[in-house]
Amino acid sequence: MGKVCRWIWERAIKPGAEFSHKLRVYIEDTDAGGIVYYVNYLKFMERARTEFMRAMGYAKQHIFNLNLMFVVRDVAVRYRSSAQLDDELEATARVIRSRGAGIVFWQCVRRGSELLAEGEVTVACVDRSSGKPHRLPVGMLARLKDAQQKET
Repeated sequence: MGKVCRWIWERAIKPGAEFSHKLRVYIEDTDAGGIVYYVNYLKFMERARTEFMRAMGYAKQHIFNLNLMFVVRDVAVRYRSSAQLDDELEATARVIRSRGAGIVFWQCVRRGSELLAEGEVTVACVDRSSGKPHRLPVGMLARLKDAQQKET
């Protein structure tokens, strides 16, 4: 990893820290009543995970160049309140476990201090050609472990 990437990494994600991604609710995110359609919270969480991995130095293209990709294996989400058109939201991602071919994230979507949705998302690393599980690359796993939420 280059000096610039290491500098960004060390400042972007501290051990146990929650990674945050800001976004805005557009009309395409809402139903006829102007509230965010439930499945779009999963899209917001996906964006936060993608930006988290990018901040670690693992943008989609880098992962694809390794002939790997991530797929969602499990999702458990609790919806608490609704977002509306033009709301500014924050989607977060925090690694709570990483091992083998899997990463477990705890994720939230908030409007200011109000929690709108929260959940646990498990992603699996797979070979792009075969679709079969593939162990996380050693360097990636080490960085995920560094960022991992320590259990108390």
